[in-house]
Amino acid sequence: MTTDSWVNETLYPSWGQRFRVVRELARVKSEFQDIMVFESETHGRVMLLDGVVQITEMDEFVYQEMLTHVPLLAHGDARRVLIIGAGDGGVLRRVLEHKNVEKAVMVEIDGEVIRLAKEHMPKIAGDAWNDPRAEVLVADGIDYVRKAADGSFDVVIVDSTDPIGVGEVLFTDEFYANAARLLSDRGLIVNQCGVPAMQAEELAETSVRRGKAFPDIWAYVAAVPTYVGGYMTLGWAAKDASMRAVPAEEIRARAERAGILGKTGYWTPEIHVGAFNLPPYIAKHLPAK
Repeated sequence: MTTDSWVNETLYPSWGQRFRVVRELARVKSEFQDIMVFESETHGRVMLLDGVVQITEMDEFVYQEMLTHVPLLAHGDARRVLIIGAGDGGVLRRVLEHKNVEKAVMVEIDGEVIRLAKEHMPKIAGDAWNDPRAEVLVADGIDYVRKAADGSFDVVIVDSTDPIGVGEVLFTDEFYANAARLLSDRGLIVNQCGVPAMQAEELAETSVRRGKAFPDIWAYVAAVPTYVGGYMTLGWAAKDASMRAVPAEEIRARAERAGILGKTGYWTPEIHVGAFNLPPYIAKHLPAK
């Protein structure tokens, strides 16, 4: 069935995309944001927060795999992982695919996002919600990071909205300073930094902020069709620069040990290594070496 009902994304005032709606599944105003979930004709089920596409069933695997597998395999021995945001559960699911992970703490500020994802997009998280290694908290990620013990995590993954509204506090100097403190000696943090063709200032500004707390600042890229504008950048801040120079052969061996090799739709050892090679139009927004 097709309808003449369309949803227009509102991320940019003068450019965007639209989806033909098969049926609307939920529209909720939570304490923090407007949430909409609908069945699209082309992309499966789609979730929007404040009019901006967060995830679609069609291509969520690209973003989730790159946001998760790259930091975990670059680290090589990540046992304790902190996830900030990611209320749909997709990052949690990918983290728990790694057999060596002993504990994954997920802190999402908006419980309605979790509830609606469980109800309307259950495939994205799969059984991750019930994994005994997972601890899912509906809480303020800033507060959690502020109070977390020194060296208590190996990797932090931030899957948030853009640095406006509810997501803004996840991009501050204080947040990155606390992230550096709670990370172990070879710890690293990754976060989405937008599509640089349209949001270059996001990458530039957050890179400067991360650089105040971490010695190794870079970014890597993923091509997610729904995040229109070409490559999306994922920000990288690490205590050990060697982690983004691990050769593909070693990444492959680590992926095999972790149990994810051959189970991905976008990530491969070669994509992993290549993602750090940035086109000049993106690299120019990183702090000068």
